[in-house]
Amino acid sequence: MLTWNSILLFIKHGNPEPPRKVVKTQDDWQRELEPEVFYITRKKGTERPFSSQSCSIFTPGQYQCACCGELLFDASEKFDSRSGWPSFTQPIKPEIVAYIGDDSLGMQRVEIVCNVCDSHLGHVFPDGPEPSGLRYCVNALSLTKVE
Repeated sequence: MLTWNSILLFIKHGNPEPPRKVVKTQDDWQRELEPEVFYITRKKGTERPFSSQSCSIFTPGQYQCACCGELLFDASEKFDSRSGWPSFTQPIKPEIVAYIGDDSLGMQRVEIVCNVCDSHLGHVFPDGPEPSGLRYCVNALSLTKVE
């Protein structure tokens, strides 16, 4: 199980090796993705809080990267954080998400990206439920739910 200390070690010493890598140009991504998905995932955008119904859907299933299709999160790790974005306590596998220190907007945060295609997902915070204490705060448009 990943913890906040695990994430800080990834930031300091490097992220885990991904299972595969998908590399495309920004032009390729822009041609393939809907404009809103491109903005969120490739330009590090953020959707408005509570703009997606995904925050209140807790049916079984898995969530894959909207860009490369890699499975990232399982619905069993999803919880209602009341933050306005879908939230999870753990990724499906430790090596599937990469962590980047983010000091934009005058705050210190940890950006999360798909470790396969570098798609911006959102941020992770140390204020989630036990036992991990993690809250992966994810833009709904960066994910596609699969049953």
